[in-house]
Amino acid sequence: MSKILIVFALLCAGLSILAGGSYGASPNDEHQAAIGSSAQPVNPVVQWNRTLLGIVRTPGAQPATIHPTRSFAIMHAAIYDAVNAIDRTHRPYLVRLSGVSRDASQEAAAAAAAHDVLVALYPAPAFKTALDAQLQQSLAQIPDGNDKTEGIRIGQTVADRILAQRNTDGSNARPIHYVFGTAPGDYQSTPPNFPPQPQFTHWSRVTPFALERASQFRPGPPPALTSDTYGDAFNQIKSLGIANSTTATADEALTGRFWNGAIQNYWNEIAQTVSLAHSLTTAQNARLFALLNLSFADDVIAFYDAKYTYNFWRPVTAIRAADAGNNPETVADPNWLPEVGKTAPDPSYPGAHAVISAAGAEVLISFLERDRFEFNVTSEVLPGVERSFTSFSAAAEEATLSRIFGGQHFRFDLTAGQRLGREVADFVLDNFLTSVHRGDESNDDR
Repeated sequence: MSKILIVFALLCAGLSILAGGSYGASPNDEHQAAIGSSAQPVNPVVQWNRTLLGIVRTPGAQPATIHPTRSFAIMHAAIYDAVNAIDRTHRPYLVRLSGVSRDASQEAAAAAAAHDVLVALYPAPAFKTALDAQLQQSLAQIPDGNDKTEGIRIGQTVADRILAQRNTDGSNARPIHYVFGTAPGDYQSTPPNFPPQPQFTHWSRVTPFALERASQFRPGPPPALTSDTYGDAFNQIKSLGIANSTTATADEALTGRFWNGAIQNYWNEIAQTVSLAHSLTTAQNARLFALLNLSFADDVIAFYDAKYTYNFWRPVTAIRAADAGNNPETVADPNWLPEVGKTAPDPSYPGAHAVISAAGAEVLISFLERDRFEFNVTSEVLPGVERSFTSFSAAAEEATLSRIFGGQHFRFDLTAGQRLGREVADFVLDNFLTSVHRGDESNDDR
């Protein structure tokens, strides 16, 4: 635990620099924030998003059987409902408050809601100490008075209600014991580390945040092992995704490694870049990050429903045992290993990166009402490496295809995942956090 707290303390120290001054978004590059106190202050919604990213990236902080997208969805739903109770331009996600003054501080409401959610979800004493300190720092930037006090009360009330609503969502259930298959096509534990159990076997039973049920947009089954579609996808990843491939270009191999982290974290950071570049208001940020993370949370519930419905083998298993599939187009390589070394410990179909990236791009395109946007992305797993993009769809496509270059997924895993991600995001966008006067919604309303 001491190592966890040291890492988180360092993260909070960096964030404290970001929080200096009065609130207001800035387009300055977030990576300049650690240089000195001259960096521009960051909107509280972005600041607390960064704080949660710091927590989930701290080794041992996130419970192993609770997917971190749940925490992001709860926190940002609470921030949104608290801020929107004051702003009143869009429909609430869950909590509708009456008698709220329009003069109440949105920034105080956002900070109080985020703090109370995170303290509840990460109750370790030292986490609480750090989060309490960040809250006080956030509130110190807001003039004292009734508006600040009312904002704090609103944030606390909303956080309590949303936490209570999610308390019985099934996320604390014990993972379901998994029995690995033995037939061709069955999911099996993967080399070289051979995990004894796959992850999140229970997650499709968690109550969705927006979807009516986990299976609402469940894709159809993967192609038959004897089909041309399967054979083509098999040979593509066998050639491009192998460690030290002689077929993949250096940039393709780099792409496979670059995106080999928690993909939802990349997209939250892309949203931070969007926020800073467009100087989004607190209300706009609250809605953007809520839409994004409600979509991601339900993406994960939905793709685990599909993964544990079809239980399809990973490429590393398939390639090593290809002769068992009765497809003359596939030839086994018993020593094959993926470019990124290990394989994620869950079934292959559909691909998580494809689901999350399609949803992330869909939300950002809808929010900005355009796809084109020039931005850089940094890697969770390759420090100091950046990749540049001119549109959200381009970043989503590269993140998706990276799973072929990394040796993780068949092409049909990704095609099904992209469709699932867009369907989940479109459902959230069409049915949640919509404008009170939807036909008259403008950029200023968002």
